[in-house]
Amino acid sequence: MKTKLALSAVAAAIAVFSQGAFAQSASSPTRAEVKADAKAKNVTPAGEKPSPQPSKTSDKTRDERKATTKADKASGELKNSGEAGSAKESKSMKSTGTQTDRAERKAETKAETKAGQIPTGEKDQKKP
Repeated sequence: MKTKLALSAVAAAIAVFSQGAFAQSASSPTRAEVKADAKAKNVTPAGEKPSPQPSKTSDKTRDERKATTKADKASGELKNSGEAGSAKESKSMKSTGTQTDRAERKAETKAETKAGQIPTGEKDQKKP
């Protein structure tokens, strides 16, 4: 009795799934048909259309660029390039409010510390 029930359930499942598989393949177009249809419609790909890139070609030759660079370097108009160049520029362009360099500031701070104007540790700090 149990085997008859199991066999009938398997047969019913096969019948249900096979009808779906046959119905699906009969109504859907093939891959070749879909590709041909897409070509015929001239469908654009999803997303934005690519914008034209600006030309990267130069109107000067390499020798002309080298000569210009040498002339700029000689006249002092050549800017530093790369990470080190930007770091130097940012340090020199900082507005510290004073016209002293690091060595002068260190000497002033050391003198103020010796004179007792700057607290140096816990003993110099007042307790609340």
